[in-house]
Amino acid sequence: MPVNIKRIYEDVSSDDGLRVLVDRVWPRGMSKDKAKLDHWMKEIGPSTELRKWFGHDPDKYDAFKKKYKDELASGDQQIELGKLKEITKEHDKNLTLLFSAKDEKYNQAQVLKEILDHQ
Repeated sequence: MPVNIKRIYEDVSSDDGLRVLVDRVWPRGMSKDKAKLDHWMKEIGPSTELRKWFGHDPDKYDAFKKKYKDELASGDQQIELGKLKEITKEHDKNLTLLFSAKDEKYNQAQVLKEILDHQ
């Protein structure tokens, strides 16, 4: 079973399983009650510098993906990724990675999904 991803602004579903927000910044206009999160792993999100550089430009996605994976290989992001991998195993991949970006194809949740689906 692959890990699910969806925008945090979409309705909560019983199919979501564990709901994990993977954004460094809290989603604009979203209340904590409405988000219905099980975890907010803000340290796993891309650095502010990387996020601003990328700007969800599809032409930069391949470079973003590489730079983001490099970030995930060290420091707090590496620790958070380890925790996320454990949570994923504990719940047999029955979880949904939540993100706030408008672009559903080019974002950090896609990168994390790829990593988790191949573990």
